[in-house]
Amino acid sequence: MACLLSVNVGLPRNVEWQNRIVKTAIWKSPVDGPRMVLRLNIDGDGQADRNGHGGEQRAVFVYQIDSYRYWERHLGRSDFVYGQFGENFTVEGLADDEVCIGDRYLIGGALFEVTQPRVTCYRLGIRMQVPEMAALVVSHGRPGFYLRVIEEGEVQAGDEILKTVSGDGGMTISEINALLYKPGHPVDRLERALHIPALSAGWHRSFEALLRQSKEAVGETGNVGLTGPAQAAPAWRGFRPFRVVRKLEETDGVTSLQLAPLDGIPLDRYLPGQFIVLRLEPSAAPLILRSYSLSGDQDGKRFRVTIKREPGGAAGKYVSEELKEGDVVQASAPRGEFTLIPGDGPVVLLSAGIGITPVLSILHALAAEKSSREIWWLYGARSSLEHPLASEVSEHLRSLPNVRSHVCYSSPIQGDQQGVNYESKGRLDEGVLRELGLPIKGDFYICGPSSFMRDLTDGLEDLGVARRRIHTEMFGSTSAINPGIAPSPGRPPQVPEGWRGTGALVSFARSGLALRWNPDLHNLLELAESCEVPTRWSCRTGVCHTCETGIISGSVTCQPSPIDDATDGNVLLCCSQPRGDIVIDL
Repeated sequence: MACLLSVNVGLPRNVEWQNRIVKTAIWKSPVDGPRMVLRLNIDGDGQADRNGHGGEQRAVFVYQIDSYRYWERHLGRSDFVYGQFGENFTVEGLADDEVCIGDRYLIGGALFEVTQPRVTCYRLGIRMQVPEMAALVVSHGRPGFYLRVIEEGEVQAGDEILKTVSGDGGMTISEINALLYKPGHPVDRLERALHIPALSAGWHRSFEALLRQSKEAVGETGNVGLTGPAQAAPAWRGFRPFRVVRKLEETDGVTSLQLAPLDGIPLDRYLPGQFIVLRLEPSAAPLILRSYSLSGDQDGKRFRVTIKREPGGAAGKYVSEELKEGDVVQASAPRGEFTLIPGDGPVVLLSAGIGITPVLSILHALAAEKSSREIWWLYGARSSLEHPLASEVSEHLRSLPNVRSHVCYSSPIQGDQQGVNYESKGRLDEGVLRELGLPIKGDFYICGPSSFMRDLTDGLEDLGVARRRIHTEMFGSTSAINPGIAPSPGRPPQVPEGWRGTGALVSFARSGLALRWNPDLHNLLELAESCEVPTRWSCRTGVCHTCETGIISGSVTCQPSPIDDATDGNVLLCCSQPRGDIVIDL
């Protein structure tokens, strides 16, 4: 007979880890006597990170005493206490390879339903003092699982656990966990999992993505259940020489370059909204790597990028003052996920300043296919002097049958005519969005300064637009995902003082930073963090793929090996080391 051995609760606390402060509720302690279990929590319990833990589908976490004994043997330890794995219920029985999604259990006065395996992050490694613990519980098939509270009630240590219902589909926690995280995602098992009504929504979406990949994306690699929709692998690895066949000043400080491949081989089609990385070599300055959105149409013969000269910007200065028609630059293949989603619903393109470039690429594609979709073009600039490619945009808008346009000038100059050059004076902000009556069920593509994108994203959500329909593109470093880490004053990416790297040259393309690898580091994630480069991670052990990042050129080795491989053209920062000189899209 299964039995509840211990009820464990704990509130978020701050702990020191690697010279940082982490907020976590991984420390749980046993309680005496009965405790009330409510829909979202056990009385006295809490979660620090609601993105990964807690909520209706993850109200109670269960771990088995049998797994305690397994890990004691595997790790050679005997110091475990109830709550060691951050669980609310320590139980006798209910093994991961026996419990199924949708099983229901009566414990004390409460009724529960099994919803999903545990999603383990780096904080379990902190609690266990075993950094790789997040990977171990997955690779060894002992994740534990979450319960949803069907009927609230009191529970206490010693309560019997009575199974009242068997879940539809008969898929165990171990099988569901392996289906998502481990290589090989059989179609029949994915389809079976998707027919289990009790499976939590997040896991359901992951399996839907894997099923689409298995059925439709022939040849695509990687785990889209963890990373989201897969993009086609880059057309080539590394850099390819291109000649500058035309250089055109669009406005004061904004220059377009048309680039033709030196070998004359036609260019593969790319997705509208993607970018390339240019390798620029000034005569009297270090090598420069910069990411630029493709801003032109697709003729298979050339790329176009449109570059703004920023104050103090080395790349913009080089392009403006030194680079000439006929010169050769090195370019990566197009890549990026800020791309037009196929369909027939409304498309809303919002940009400001030089952020016009990727959304203009999307507009080119819509015009080329003579799209009948409802299309909105919203743009903000100071005046016509800082409004690049305006006539090109107008030409495309006139060619489309179902389009609306609204341009805002914050400081129009003499000669700018309202109703001709622009529609309203001021900034493109939430107030403008609210007045226009935008289609909230459309897809919104936003590019511009970070504050502009943040404000418009917040404004659209206030208007009722679903977050999944809002797509943003950043020219520089992407926003960080560091769960539980206390915020600290942001500093620009930089080589650490006294750096003594002696290995391969590692270049962070978005951050404009290059330095030699230090073999004392464990992985590229640690290198990026040392350089203040914004990073995204959760498990830090090759499980969750949150840190998966594009690699522009070069190759890596992996130690430890990840549970599942990254997509072709990507690397998992948390377990990768450079094999030679590399360029990373970070």
